[in-house]
Amino acid sequence: MVVGVIRLDLRFYHTHSLKDKRSRVARLLSRLRSRYPVSLAEVGLLDMHQRAIIGGSMTAADEAIIRKVFASLEADIEKEGSSVIITTDTEYIQYGDVDN
Repeated sequence: MVVGVIRLDLRFYHTHSLKDKRSRVARLLSRLRSRYPVSLAEVGLLDMHQRAIIGGSMTAADEAIIRKVFASLEADIEKEGSSVIITTDTEYIQYGDVDN
């Protein structure tokens, strides 16, 4: 079993208040959750109106599956156009015997 963790630092354009940013983040997370088998939440920069840190995790039998999903997730965010990814951090944690 492999657990993948992703941290995305996002910049939102044309947001002028925290209420607007929170609405955009909520819509983004809802859309991504419906398309990808990941758990997502806003985990940082909660009081900045043009930035957000999004954290996500996924469990799978193979690291390649998680890498593919995370790459698709990043591409989806960039394609959507309301935000840009400033940085991405990922980590993959192996649990148990790989052969079982």
